[in-house]
Amino acid sequence: MEIVLPYAGIVLLVGPSNSGKSTFLKQLIDKGQILPSEIISSDEFRVRVSNLEFIDWAHRWKDVSESLYNDYQRISAEAFSLMEATIEARCRLNKLTFVDATHLYPDDRKRYIEFGKKHHVPVVTLVLDVNQDVLLERDKKRENPRGTKRIKQQYQVFKREKRFIKKEGYLETYFISDTNETEVSRRNSNPLYLEIENGIDIIGDIHGCYDEMIQLLEQLGYEKNAEELYVHPEGRKFLSLGDIMSRGPESLKTMSFFLHHVNENLAYMIDSNHGWKIARWLDGKNVTLAHGDELVAEDFKQYKDKEKIEQLKHELKTFLLKAPSHYVLTKQGIPTLVCTHAGIKDEFIGKQSDDISDFCRYGDHEGVNETGRPIRKDWTIHHKTSTLIVWGHDPKPKPLVINNTINIDQGVVFGGELTAFRYPEKEFVAVQAKKDYYEGLNNPLMELKKKRLNPPNIAKFIGGFTVSTNELGQIKIPKEYALSTIDSVSHYTVPIEGLVYIPPTMSPTPAVSALKNYLEHPKEAIDYYRSMGVERMVAEKKHMGSRGILFLFKDSEVGRKYVGRETLGVIYTRTGRRFFDMATEGEILSRINESLTANDYFNKHNTEFLLMDAEIMPWNLKAKELISSQYAHVAENAILDRGLLKDKIESAAGSNVDLAKWLKEYEDKLANARVFKDVFQKYCWEINEIDQIQIAPFHILAHSHETFFNKPHTWHMEMNKAFSLMDRLFVETEYMVINDRADEEEVIQWWGEITSDGHEGIVIKPETFISKYKGRLIQPAIKVRGRKYLHIIYGMDYLEPENLTRLKKRNVGKKQKHALKEFALGIEGIQRLINGESIERVHECVLGTLAMESDPVDPRL
Repeated sequence: MEIVLPYAGIVLLVGPSNSGKSTFLKQLIDKGQILPSEIISSDEFRVRVSNLEFIDWAHRWKDVSESLYNDYQRISAEAFSLMEATIEARCRLNKLTFVDATHLYPDDRKRYIEFGKKHHVPVVTLVLDVNQDVLLERDKKRENPRGTKRIKQQYQVFKREKRFIKKEGYLETYFISDTNETEVSRRNSNPLYLEIENGIDIIGDIHGCYDEMIQLLEQLGYEKNAEELYVHPEGRKFLSLGDIMSRGPESLKTMSFFLHHVNENLAYMIDSNHGWKIARWLDGKNVTLAHGDELVAEDFKQYKDKEKIEQLKHELKTFLLKAPSHYVLTKQGIPTLVCTHAGIKDEFIGKQSDDISDFCRYGDHEGVNETGRPIRKDWTIHHKTSTLIVWGHDPKPKPLVINNTINIDQGVVFGGELTAFRYPEKEFVAVQAKKDYYEGLNNPLMELKKKRLNPPNIAKFIGGFTVSTNELGQIKIPKEYALSTIDSVSHYTVPIEGLVYIPPTMSPTPAVSALKNYLEHPKEAIDYYRSMGVERMVAEKKHMGSRGILFLFKDSEVGRKYVGRETLGVIYTRTGRRFFDMATEGEILSRINESLTANDYFNKHNTEFLLMDAEIMPWNLKAKELISSQYAHVAENAILDRGLLKDKIESAAGSNVDLAKWLKEYEDKLANARVFKDVFQKYCWEINEIDQIQIAPFHILAHSHETFFNKPHTWHMEMNKAFSLMDRLFVETEYMVINDRADEEEVIQWWGEITSDGHEGIVIKPETFISKYKGRLIQPAIKVRGRKYLHIIYGMDYLEPENLTRLKKRNVGKKQKHALKEFALGIEGIQRLINGESIERVHECVLGTLAMESDPVDPRL
């Protein structure tokens, strides 16, 4: 007899005492076919809970016998309780477990079938069918015999029960009369696991779009060989997430394509809702073909070779019915990625059952809507492990990366795209559909556009959340920062549909200046970038104002399209609050819109909106209260107090050397106080009309159809100049390019001149907007502030030797980490905006950036 054991699950041994269950398992251990840890023995667990190997209640006085039997029953109950907890733990971990006990009664066996269903693992029974004479003979040879009466009782129960065992719902039932004539094999690897080997290209829902599929494969590097099979020169394989048929123009051709490639071990395909329905239809089940499945039946009717059609139907039926619910991709045997059609629960991964198959086909849903379409629930919020899940089924305009899952169904059959996710490279490749093949019927991509402004699901964020970014991978936002930020957004910011971007914080120089009387100097910023392989940099004058984001629309109707109300735009701070009062904002937006329209900006650039990052001046526009209550008050009192004390020391000094030193100290302190006052006043002026406001845009972030992260900073500076020529509200920003050492010296000299005159300083950036070194993101910008300006940051006496020595020990590491994370979040959010994703998806990035600001960092940095 040949016994085939599953990779994981429960193997239930059934038989009276002495039937050879333990001996059989020991033989399998000796042959190296199973591990001792895989065996759960009732006898061993009785010893474990009671220290007793055997309780003999036979041949005793009645009262003693009854007492011992009661002890045996209590010990057995505890032993089985501990056994079952262990078995369930192994089931959860998807391990194979052999349960060594008699299992003579149906209720005992039923519990294990329930465990199998509960944990989605198969249950196999090995029934040791040995006649009574052999059982009795073996009992005589035992160290602790069970007794003739007990053996006979067990055998009678066994004889009665064995004819029912096959009907109890096991994956397999094997009756063994002689273990020596039994061959045992087992799956030593999970059939759902696939080693990535040379790489796997995961393809989203194809829906019969054969031409787009071939175009995508060719774009991925696959080449057609003499047998008309698509083979990758590097040995890569492709994997379909299912729904290869229905709705589209060439379902039968696409199914045949995958049938041949899977049979040739060049491709893989998983089960799906449409695949399952077509499989059952091919199997003769009573299936109503709708929602595009009827087109598959039409394909079969049109099939030219009538002689081969039945054979093809049989092959496709078998192929589709055998498709697994999901695949787990592994690196050197370690699971790293899961491929599923519509979704999967963490506890389902690597297991197979009817319930798992249903979930993977349809996802999590509750009933149907008025159009008959399922009402889908968001299963992704429950994904807690580090394993990446790639799925489809629910069309999105662009790949949806959420909570360590990626949806790559971009609705090719609805006129969207067919997407592939290359693994382990983690790159997306997509081709555009030739047309909307489903001709607008219940087009989910169009429905998503209508729902783009729906409010976010707060449940996704209140417990903390993770944002997946292209530039920096996953960024985790802890619960404590998420909660406070949600509260702030709920009460103080502009409406979230207009809050599409929060600019990142900016780090000062990674190292303090090596010069004696400087805390910050351009050389350290330049040296940092050179150490990161950056040879060409841009140095921009840093305006002293307040950061402002301008989200400007071509007209009010465009505003309705993007934010749900008629507006020309919104201007807000880097904390998300409205920058101006409503009346002033309206006046500025109208003024800018007139200037941009007069210059035909929107038509010339074929855009419906303009998103820019700017500095808005004067400083007192937003910092008026801070300036009056802190800086002005401190400056006036310091000048008064230090001036009075200096005068008193001066009048008393005479020829006293000690007083003369003290006088010099207070003359310096008075000078520091005056510098402090001059510096902050330079950034403030009275505003009586909007022409006195200055806006210096330094990043042109996006138009309605594109971002500008691929443009160098020199391009952004030239755009800044162009805007300054369109309207006097915009001011040009001075900048210089650093190519070599001569440029470096010129920039340092320029920095020295403007900061001596009281300007804040400069910002040094790599010429490219997004810069990396050895594959890792580097600081997008470094601010270098002047000696005078730093008086208002670190205090009016910060340059005194003992103060400067202490300040030079500052640590900017945390600030740098925040800058990188916020930069990556900002880029991700704008890309999602341009891709037409929902406000919830854009808001996720905005909320993440604001939450990062809740993590305390030295505010002086």
